Amino acid sequence: MARCWKWSKFFSRVNRLVLPELLDVLPPRDRAALRSRRDLRRLNAWMRHPQIMARALRENLPGATAPQFVELGAGDGHFLLSVAKRLAGRWPGATATLVDRLDALDSQTGGQFSQLGWSVRMEITEAAEWLRRAPSGPQPVIISNLFFHQFQKEQLAEMFRLAAVSARLVMALEPRRAWLPRLCGRLLWAIGCGPVTRHDARLSIRAGFAGSEISALWPEKTNWTLVEQPAGLFSHLFIARRKD
Repeated sequence: MARCWKWSKFFSRVNRLVLPELLDVLPPRDRAALRSRRDLRRLNAWMRHPQIMARALRENLPGATAPQFVELGAGDGHFLLSVAKRLAGRWPGATATLVDRLDALDSQTGGQFSQLGWSVRMEITEAAEWLRRAPSGPQPVIISNLFFHQFQKEQLAEMFRLAAVSARLVMALEPRRAWLPRLCGRLLWAIGCGPVTRHDARLSIRAGFAGSEISALWPEKTNWTLVEQPAGLFSHLFIARRKD
């Protein structure tokens, strides 16, 4: 056990390295891209990301009614749909804005949101651009899943600065930069993941987070409560909650 801890500590000290991932450059309807998105659904289930996010939302929005959600890097919308299903009946009338630079949302997924009583719309734009022109009004809940690790430190700092202006709660699940995720990332063939996913997973873990690296980039800490910690075996959870 002590040896495993030493390896984990060593790997977390290795600097983040952000490299382009294949899924980000493939057309949304490309066969390899469609398979990789199916792989991501399987990986999210294995890592229990929908359950972790749903639980964190319940804990951090105890008195909310019909909140407004924004998912950055939403992809095909399936992750937030999985979260919404675990919150079924809790927030009828909730709205969701799915932000992604590619249009990957299909009518079937949109229809399932409607069955839950959620209103959903897609915004085809870069996350930073959406944050720059975020509409005024009620402060939304911004979430992301396996997204922030794709950006360099300077880009993250700018997105966090913008999010701190418009949001009341920001939550992110990211890869944890540690020895166990690195090991398991090399074994994804065993659960049927294709070559794009296996390639991108290795890069994602190398670009992942450890310790309080995300909190260090948050622009204004006086009026925010920041939580950053491991989540499950493979993941890293960040929460920024406005105090007022």
